[in-house]
Amino acid sequence: MNTAAPLSNDALGGLAVGSILGFIVACAIIMWVFQIIAYWKMFTKAGEPGWKSIIPFYSQYIMYKLTWKTSWFWITLIVAVVYGVFTSLNQNFPDNMLYAVLLLISAIIALVITIISYHKISKAYGHGAGYTVGMLFLWPIFVLILGYGKSKYIGPNKA
Repeated sequence: MNTAAPLSNDALGGLAVGSILGFIVACAIIMWVFQIIAYWKMFTKAGEPGWKSIIPFYSQYIMYKLTWKTSWFWITLIVAVVYGVFTSLNQNFPDNMLYAVLLLISAIIALVITIISYHKISKAYGHGAGYTVGMLFLWPIFVLILGYGKSKYIGPNKA
């Protein structure tokens, strides 16, 4: 005799949400591992120890050091914090147009800095604008190519 009750709609919905969140977390971890692997090789090509790719914020700092200027790392970090603050304020006060506009402006600034940063990485490893576009859309693949491909580190100012 089966005494188990069928799952309710709430339980099924919770199960679906949990499954989706689990999948997203698994994908994020896989992407992080790919980034560590690629950055390790990219750092060693540039003469930096590969272990620096393991530490999350420090690896980004080193990437800015190798391809641009470290001052832009701090600017990017500040823009990310400002974006987070305005996202929170916009959710708490959705009718306030000022927060929405400031959120949009900080998002545009972050996007522009990201595109410039990808282009600086491409140039530092001897590639051009086409490679930058590839990095924008297929980041994990293109950084693995930079790390394990024939790309040579030429530096931020020699490109």
